[in-house]
Amino acid sequence: MASMSRITRSVKGKRSYDASQRRQKARRSRDRIIEMAQRRFLRDGYGPTTISAIAEDAGVSVDTIYKSFGGKPGLIRAMGARALEGRGPVPAEQRSDELQALERDPRRLISRWGMFVTEIAPLAAPIMLLVRDAAGSHPELRPLLEDMHADRLRRMTDNARRFSAAGHLRPGITVAEAANVLWTYSSIELYELLVLRRGMPLKTYGRFVADAMIAALL
Repeated sequence: MASMSRITRSVKGKRSYDASQRRQKARRSRDRIIEMAQRRFLRDGYGPTTISAIAEDAGVSVDTIYKSFGGKPGLIRAMGARALEGRGPVPAEQRSDELQALERDPRRLISRWGMFVTEIAPLAAPIMLLVRDAAGSHPELRPLLEDMHADRLRRMTDNARRFSAAGHLRPGITVAEAANVLWTYSSIELYELLVLRRGMPLKTYGRFVADAMIAALL
């Protein structure tokens, strides 16, 4: 019986190891597909980019991409989700939530939000602008564009609710109004105007966003 128990533990351990290895391999393959897709889309544009070209770049089959992402809009969605995670092992949204739970000074909190904007905007802007510019001639992208805007508004509304619950908002400002402020100053459109078009340095942009949020909310 003891021998059988050892064999059973060995088999279970091997299966667990094999499953872990498979998940890691699948994750690496998915990451590579997203990376190759982003290179193609940003270099060639949405329309000219084909699934077959992405598959060849990533070293996978066309079927693999369709099964994993459902086509070009699904790839764009995955690119956007990865950009919003920011840089580093912990996603930016999680870091923001943890910061709000710990930081009691609203000005310092908003200043950190300004830093988050400088981290996320350079990653997300090329993707959002690609979707916005291509949606006019590719109707399949319009729901994705609306989803991206709605998702950011949801996150900013959650932030506004927490800010209100902590008593940080200036009297008379509603959660909806605060959410609109956060949504506007975290927008890719503002980043496009000031950084991409006017050449504002990224650190200066982060301070601009934080100062504007503080003036509007506190």
